Amino acid sequence: MGDGIFEGLRVLDCASFIAAPAAATVLSDFGAEVIKIEPPGAGDPYRNLPNLPGYPRSEHNFAWLLEARNKRSLALDLSRPEGQAVLHRLAKNADVFITNFPPAVRGRLGISWPELAPLNPRLIYASFTGYGEKGEEANKPGFDSNAYWARSGLMDLVRADQSTTPARSVAGMGDHPCAMALYGAIVTALYKRERTGKGSHVRSNLMANGVWANGLLAQAKLCGAKFSERRPREHALNAVTNHYQCRDGRWLILSLLNEERQWPALAKCLGREDLVTDARFATRADRHARSVELIKLLDEIFATRDLAEWRQRLDGNGLVFGVVGILDDIPTDRQMIDNGVLLPFESDTLLTVDSPIWVDGSRKATPRRPPGVGEHSDEVLREAGYDEAAIKQLRSSGTVG
Repeated sequence: MGDGIFEGLRVLDCASFIAAPAAATVLSDFGAEVIKIEPPGAGDPYRNLPNLPGYPRSEHNFAWLLEARNKRSLALDLSRPEGQAVLHRLAKNADVFITNFPPAVRGRLGISWPELAPLNPRLIYASFTGYGEKGEEANKPGFDSNAYWARSGLMDLVRADQSTTPARSVAGMGDHPCAMALYGAIVTALYKRERTGKGSHVRSNLMANGVWANGLLAQAKLCGAKFSERRPREHALNAVTNHYQCRDGRWLILSLLNEERQWPALAKCLGREDLVTDARFATRADRHARSVELIKLLDEIFATRDLAEWRQRLDGNGLVFGVVGILDDIPTDRQMIDNGVLLPFESDTLLTVDSPIWVDGSRKATPRRPPGVGEHSDEVLREAGYDEAAIKQLRSSGTVG
């Protein structure tokens, strides 16, 4: 075995934006060779995302750094028959083909499963859509903000309470979990190929992943469960599974599910051991019945110290709690760095976010900077058997950029 599990695996990333290309990125992290196929000229429109209103300003194209690391770029015009012929030649020797074009567009571009499968019986064809590949919405475009976040009920459910507006998602919040689902589908198909010798078509979509993320409550609804109205934080039904603001304005969240054991430990950490014998909060039932009163009391206590002090007091006492993180925390998060969640690019000090899977005994690839549009076009074409005259013709016709 080489350095990575997927060493020698060739992947054609014929997709745009986040979820589908990010699945290819995860494959590349484990050693796969990924060829990014994008239109000549501006390339994948995702390259331009950081220039849209409301996105952070940086000297780096942070969106492209994350999703396109380790890849080589072939700028290919698939609207031309000549471009489709190039893609078909590449598909003959590829292991995985990834696309997020809607079914109708795949047909127009000559890259549908029925067209590629006969060229390579071992090909894994992975397609990703907004709303699935059947029904009246099969060709409907979608982003994670609408097909994953809004359609699944999550957007409505995570609002502070029923009186507030539905909560907006952040960029890529659904796409990255969806990428892991598509990656899982591809790896499952590769395992199937090991057993049967044959490729297959695997698929996933934003809508399905959104409902899966909301699966607990979706299943409750499918079972006809009765739901209570979402209450404001100050009126939550359980004070010890709530979030609290510290003196410095930072927040932490308690998740004490074993109250009988953890309530005395919490009271001790808070410097309020008297609460254990306080008749108002003596039992779990008492604490739940007087949750509003207890939340108000805990609000007052947590407001007396900064977050760092509370972390020091609460850690190591069997209490389950978490910091409500902010982006400023991430670059220096020691736990993330120690566990390889953040790691530097090759020959660089700039950090990136690693894919969230590690396999003992297999080294993941050191992240490489992403390619420019068509940076590797000639190189990829030569490897596919095109001579210099053919490459020149493809370039002069505008088929290759």
